[in-house]
Amino acid sequence: MTSAAALSAVRAAVAAGKARGVPVVAAAVDTGGHLLACLRADGAFCASVDIARDKAFTAAVFGASTDDLRAALRHDQVLLDGIAARQNVVLFGGGVPVRENGVVIGGLGVSGGSEDDDRAAAHAGLAALGQPG
Repeated sequence: MTSAAALSAVRAAVAAGKARGVPVVAAAVDTGGHLLACLRADGAFCASVDIARDKAFTAAVFGASTDDLRAALRHDQVLLDGIAARQNVVLFGGGVPVRENGVVIGGLGVSGGSEDDDRAAAHAGLAALGQPG
């Protein structure tokens, strides 16, 4: 993912949070989980910066949304607990992979609202990149 695309995605995600009345943090990472862009809305929790980046990291390195990854692991509690205990891994809503031609090129994570708020803002970030939510 380019830095320009990352910036566009985080801006759109933060705007979507604002439209829902929720100050959020949005972070975009490359395929290795390295930060490309991060935007914290006025009034968003400081802790949401790390959580948003971790959601983006999780989506990028596992190639699945944080929701889908949790669902895929749900059948095996030992595996779920082990993956969830890994550094920088988050298994609740708000992290989505970014793809180009079906290939993961990064991840987008949003934190600061409810899981529904974070999911909606993350999907708005994907939409800004021309990707389905």
